[in-house]
Amino acid sequence: MDLRKLKTLIDLVQQSGIAELEITEGEEKVRISRGMPGMVAQSMPQQGTAYVTAPAGQPAPEPAAPAEPAAPEGHVVKSPMVGTFYRSAAPGSKPFVELGQAVKSGETVCIIEAMKLLNEIEADQDGVVKEILVENGEPVEYGQPLFVLA
Repeated sequence: MDLRKLKTLIDLVQQSGIAELEITEGEEKVRISRGMPGMVAQSMPQQGTAYVTAPAGQPAPEPAAPAEPAAPEGHVVKSPMVGTFYRSAAPGSKPFVELGQAVKSGETVCIIEAMKLLNEIEADQDGVVKEILVENGEPVEYGQPLFVLA
């Protein structure tokens, strides 16, 4: 499993307050638990088992916080969920919006795939697309800025 996805899942568990999360992706299975001393995560391939744990009696190391980028000027359209960001409805098709394009409130600006469901994300106000902050196919987190509208 991709390290960025694993970090996103760990952050999701920490922020949401859920006790345990288990995800199966292909032949890999990952379980992230809170409240079990020493355990950070387990990764269990179908044909073997591997555990990722912190040494007993020592807290798990905290991931380094990324530097906060400067706040963009204009209205920011944020992700309403965790998932994968897509600019178009299908690979090779025309993106929903381009830089400099005017959008109306309620117009679809992208798709976020979450748990095999494609969710259309709409502009929440009228404006012109000033910046596209996420690359096609990248994972996004809840509240992550996606677009800046002027």
